[in-house]
Amino acid sequence: MVILRWLYILALWITLGLPASAADTFIVVASTTSTQNSGLYDRILPIFQDKTGIEVRVVAVGTGQAIRLAERGDADVLLVHHKASEEKFVADGFGIERHPLMYNDFVIVGPKTDPVGIGSMTDAGAALAKIADAKAAFASRGDDSGTHKAERKLWKAAKRDVDTDSGTWYRETGSGMGATLNTASGMNAYALTDRGTWLNFKNRGDLAILLEGDPRLHNEYGVIPVSTARHPHVKQEASRVFIDWLLSKEGKSAITGYRINGEQLFFVK
Repeated sequence: MVILRWLYILALWITLGLPASAADTFIVVASTTSTQNSGLYDRILPIFQDKTGIEVRVVAVGTGQAIRLAERGDADVLLVHHKASEEKFVADGFGIERHPLMYNDFVIVGPKTDPVGIGSMTDAGAALAKIADAKAAFASRGDDSGTHKAERKLWKAAKRDVDTDSGTWYRETGSGMGATLNTASGMNAYALTDRGTWLNFKNRGDLAILLEGDPRLHNEYGVIPVSTARHPHVKQEASRVFIDWLLSKEGKSAITGYRINGEQLFFVK
């Protein structure tokens, strides 16, 4: 089996017009803490590496920071979840093409006792307005991530300016999703989280999902190869192999096959 695998890898790289030594390469993917915290990469990357011999090294940060890493040429591939920022990244010449990859949704979690009473609501903006008016504890990532951008958009819909309340009932962690959920659990606070991270999160304490299903909570991920025209050193061919695999039947099957307690975390386009 080992010999067959390496023969496959060699054939793959010859097809791409690369020397056989390139099969030992790695690529850097600038991505989000939500995909990392969900456990998705632990599920799919070993499958890809075993098939191609290409190691994928993930730098998991907020979407804004991931984009800045890719803009500097410190990553070969960008995989994040804020479509407008992704499209700008391509339009500005940093990326070659955005490929819609997968989606799930955001949910609002909070204390099971739900002191503000948002559990029966379906409008995420109205729920946040109710939280703000009650000055109930809310933990925000506050890190320019895709989740933070989605949250800020919802506050705008709620017509509430939370900047003046930062450090009081509104707590900005400046951290990833897992760390922010830990803060919310410790404070018994409300928070916006992607469903994938929530399903893989163990330290829930008294928290539960209180609001879901609002169309504005849709959470789409895109994958983009960094442009060699802007950064000639990026590993274009290996990146193409990775993205082609993600978009292939096998890659999509690996993504949709990732489940926790029988619940699917991501859906493909």
